[in-house]
Amino acid sequence: MTHKQAITLRSKKLGVLLLDARLAAGKSKKECGQAIGVTSSTIGSYERGVKSPSLPELEILAFFLGIPIEHFWGDEIKSDDPHPTQNLHVEQLLNLRKGIIGALLRQARSDANLSRKDISQQTGISSRTIKKYETGERPIPLPELETLSISLNYTLQEFSNHQGPVSDWISEQRAIQGFLSLPIELKEFVGKPINHPYVELAQRLSEMSVAQLRSVAEGLLEITL
Repeated sequence: MTHKQAITLRSKKLGVLLLDARLAAGKSKKECGQAIGVTSSTIGSYERGVKSPSLPELEILAFFLGIPIEHFWGDEIKSDDPHPTQNLHVEQLLNLRKGIIGALLRQARSDANLSRKDISQQTGISSRTIKKYETGERPIPLPELETLSISLNYTLQEFSNHQGPVSDWISEQRAIQGFLSLPIELKEFVGKPINHPYVELAQRLSEMSVAQLRSVAEGLLEITL
């Protein structure tokens, strides 16, 4: 294969990956063009492999489409991935969560030794409506759940989902946000594979009790003395 043929082939492959990333993100050619200051027809030519974006353009497009730049070095197709809710039994999950939140609300009220009438007077939500919320007969609008939480000294997190794919996704997003909030030096340290054993060690140490940590510290002192 000549260099010219290799470049043409790479341009075609890059175009397919770019089209795929755009479709997966639900963006139009016009939106992508505006992101890097070119026309929608130029984006079209990139996607057909007639032309290819520069690396800076591709970096901005990756950022705009919410996809790692490394995606364009591989062969993975994103737009064919199943939608996250595709395999969820949504109606069943919503009904289950409605019942769980209602039970938690009822338990919180019982723990606070308050009647529905007491809560109604505090929140302005009728006793009848509170009963329907507690029995899972009716979903609780978020602003009302926030009001009820405050009246019971609860937090929304205590009503949140703590198991299943939705909960896993929420936990993952929190972990990502936590990582992104780290100083750049720590992010660079954690991102290097050679440092992963130290990160794993730190994780194991964080899971130890105070007594276990004290024992480890005493052992280290013995070694150094």
